[in-house]
Amino acid sequence: MIRVFADAEELARGAAALFAEEISRAVTGRGRASVLLAGGETPRRTYEMLAGEPLRTTIPWDKIHFFWGDERCVPADDPRSNQAMARESLLDRVPVPPENIHPIACADSPEQAADAYQRELQDHFAGDPPRFDLVFLGLGADGHTASLFPGSAALAEQTLWTVVVHRPGDAFPRITLTLPLLNQARRLLFLVSGQGKSAMLAEIVRGVSASGPLYPAQRVQLHNGEVSWFADRAAAGC
Repeated sequence: MIRVFADAEELARGAAALFAEEISRAVTGRGRASVLLAGGETPRRTYEMLAGEPLRTTIPWDKIHFFWGDERCVPADDPRSNQAMARESLLDRVPVPPENIHPIACADSPEQAADAYQRELQDHFAGDPPRFDLVFLGLGADGHTASLFPGSAALAEQTLWTVVVHRPGDAFPRITLTLPLLNQARRLLFLVSGQGKSAMLAEIVRGVSASGPLYPAQRVQLHNGEVSWFADRAAAGC
């Protein structure tokens, strides 16, 4: 399902409302909510709205556990850090218990960090199906999502939940969650904003890839959940 909003502000408002609804459903049904956050600039305004009224006081922050879909291996306070953006725009502004925040920590080697994050995820789900109640993802102009890039070996991963990715041209490695985990989510929302994403979004919606293989974002196909696409008019090309 794709829903088109007038502009980025309306998109953020719609995403924040969906967040509140899904959290309420998860907490009512299971006693807690597990959320996967996206990086980049598109979700920032959504996070800011969640941290402000009227939503801030309606959300049971103490029942939510926050994880990240991917992270650049840069210092935690680096402007390029997904953790830093989410803390600045949301997590430092709402009453989330510190133990409910689960960032990807790259202080050790990337491989050790990926292994540690998988263990943290396994401990969190503790034998239950590893299903996030809500996942936020973005879309790159090349069709990537999280840090799953076209042609990356990470796309073929069938067992591990977390892997290290080296993107050509980057001065740092990344850690990303993989499709076997992402595709178990209950609800997943792609947020797409700006004219620069319009060509790729059109291809994604048509369900085709000019180069043959599916783009990474097209490979997000939930086993038993709902995928939604929220786009502003610029990204939707209208």
